[in-house]
Parts: sequence; structure tokens; C-alpha cells
Amino acid sequence: MINYPCIFKLYGDDELIYLSSKDDLSSEFESLICHEEDYLIDSTGQAFKVQQDNKDEFSFVKIGTPVSTQTLTELIQAHEFSKQKCA
Repeated sequence: MINYPCIFKLYGDDELIYLSSKDDLSSEFESLICHEEDYLIDSTGQAFKVQQDNKDEFSFVKIGTPVSTQTLTELIQAHEFSKQKCA
């Protein structure tokens, strides 16, 4: 079970997508093509792999142990730095 809010980490990109609710998640995933290395981190730090079936429906599978505070901080720093490079 995903605890909101959460963030979505795109493979090969420093961008993070903030999702405040299940509705936000559904809305974002309507137009998203997922890579097998994309993952979601919920408010408890638990990571989930995204699985897409043939009908464009998504499910989430818990992976590993929760993401450490240090790792999460590094992801956020990289995200913020990438926003500055674009400005």
C-alpha cells in the first residue's frame, strides 16, 4: 500500500514528480510511458517498482528496504540542481 504524498523517480533523469494523492498518481500515469527502472517512493520511504500491463493499467510492487534519508536528500538535491540548469 502506497502512503501519500509520494514522489516518482524517472529513470535516467533527475526530475522528481510530486504526487499528493492517488488521484494525482492516476492523472500523471494517464499520459506517462514508464521505463522498467522508474520507481515511486512513498511518505514512509518505501520504494515501489511500477508494472504496466497490456491494458495500460499500473500496479506497484514493493522493492527492498525503505530509501534512506541520505539517498532521498541526494535525489532532491539533484532534482533542484537540474531545475537551476534549465533556468
